[in-house]
Amino acid sequence: MLLNHSEIDRRKGAVRGRESRNQSLNTKLTRTEFAAVEVAAAAHGCALGEWVRDVILREIRGASPADPSLAEILGVRLLLVNVLRPLAAGQRITPEAFDKLLDEISEAKHALAGKLAASAGRK
Repeated sequence: MLLNHSEIDRRKGAVRGRESRNQSLNTKLTRTEFAAVEVAAAAHGCALGEWVRDVILREIRGASPADPSLAEILGVRLLLVNVLRPLAAGQRITPEAFDKLLDEISEAKHALAGKLAASAGRK
C-alpha cells in the first residue's frame, strides 16, 4: 500500500508544517488561583490550555506585544520632547503644528514600542 505525502507526515509526527506539540507542563493551583486563571482565559476568548501556553511563551520571550502601556508612555515622551524643545528655544507652536505633531506621534508610537520591545527581548 502506498502512502500519500500527508499520511507520511502525520506518521512522522509533523503537524501541517510545524513541530508536534507533545510535551506537557503542569502545576498545582489553589481553587482561587485556578478560578482566576479561568477568568483570565475566558476574558481573552481562549481555551484555558491555549491561554496558559501563550502566557508562558510570552514570558520566556520577554515581551508583551499586546500591552499598550509602552506605546502610550513613548507617545507622551515624544510629545513632551517635541513640544518642550521649541518652547525652551523661545519658539511658538501653532495649533496646526501641534495637531500635526499629535498625528505623527499617534502613527509612530506603536512602531517605536515594537522596536524597543524587540531589542529588549534580544538582550
